[in-house]
Amino acid sequence: MATADPDTVAAFGAEMRQKHFAFAEGYQPLNHGSFGTFPKSVLEYQRQLQFESEAKPDTWIRYTYLDLLRASRSAIAPLLGAEAGEVVLVPNATTGVNTILRNLIFQEGDVVLTFNTIYGACNKTIESLSEFCPVSSRQIDITYPLTDDDIVAEFHSALQHVKASGKAPKLAMFDAVLTFPGARFPWERLVAVCREQGVLSFMDAAHGIGHVELSHLGSVGPDFMISNCYKWLMVPRGCAVLYVPFRNQHLISSTVPTSWGYLPKAERTAMSARDYFNKLFEKVSTIDNTPYCCIPKALEFRSKVCGGEAKIRDYCFGLARQGAARMATILGTEALEDDSRCCFATVRLPLTLAELGADGDGPAVAKWMQELTPSEYETYIPIKFYAGEFWCRISAQIYLEIGDFEWAAATVMKICDRAKSREWKGQLPAVR
Repeated sequence: MATADPDTVAAFGAEMRQKHFAFAEGYQPLNHGSFGTFPKSVLEYQRQLQFESEAKPDTWIRYTYLDLLRASRSAIAPLLGAEAGEVVLVPNATTGVNTILRNLIFQEGDVVLTFNTIYGACNKTIESLSEFCPVSSRQIDITYPLTDDDIVAEFHSALQHVKASGKAPKLAMFDAVLTFPGARFPWERLVAVCREQGVLSFMDAAHGIGHVELSHLGSVGPDFMISNCYKWLMVPRGCAVLYVPFRNQHLISSTVPTSWGYLPKAERTAMSARDYFNKLFEKVSTIDNTPYCCIPKALEFRSKVCGGEAKIRDYCFGLARQGAARMATILGTEALEDDSRCCFATVRLPLTLAELGADGDGPAVAKWMQELTPSEYETYIPIKFYAGEFWCRISAQIYLEIGDFEWAAATVMKICDRAKSREWKGQLPAVR
């Protein structure tokens, strides 16, 4: 770990927020999980790179960038317990998901297994495959609260059901940390089941790197993994790391979109799969590639200023647990118990459909409430209608402290009161 600089180190919480982040005065950043943010030092570094790229566009894009890209791949690989040659960078998790799924070859009767907690864009990608591939999907329904044992048992059952129906489970996609409700998923155990059953495993770790421990990923050995770096690793948008172990790189023939690295089959088979995979992702169309190059700078901040990945996790996991409990006390409800294994606090709101007289309109009312948070309260709080109840999700981060969770509880209480007064009446069709 790099030596800390006394002039830059700040205590987690309000001091960290004021000293190192660029939030507007009066704004409450409670939703780090959606788009993340990054410290001012990384922002300044990115602007420096952008200035350099404009000063000598051809030199920077054709040559300088490639050296910086290799440095970023080397810097991020250890966080996954992988080799630099097994990771490439893409703009976001959705691009990574499409890259893998649209490279796989599906046969008649092949099935992709998912859980109903899958991220919406991933689900749509799988649905779209059926329009031009002989593949179908099977969704496994689960409802929290439940245990890891329950999840693994449901997965086993779904696999056996697919096989019993005469079809072939080709691939299973599952999360590292769910988007909603915010919970850590037993991905290690699911990867093991996939290996035993001869099913490809694809881990959507959009909320993974910089959030939960992934340094054992290489040894656990999923077949594919994608993780957004701009969420929890504090890298500029958009940047995600796509992990394809050496054993599977021969399955990837093109990027999304197909670009200059692509070679026809006859030409690429003359190369090693590793060399082709590396070449394929070096230059994919023309975008602002500076986010990719900021990974080492973000890791430097997390090490020198924050004390390293373990210290960040310990603080955020603890704050999520304490913040959820405090909110539940204020609201007179309960928090979703998840073993304190992630940075999300998911708390039930003191509101029922019966009180609202809104039978069947739960999701629409939840969206109405959610949209109030940026328009009138200078924040953004995800509010969902889940399993017959209203819930909110707060992201614990190094720039927050327990008082921010108390503020969140007071704010959602006000919004619940507004919902109970039927303020949403006549407004729901516009938000559906």
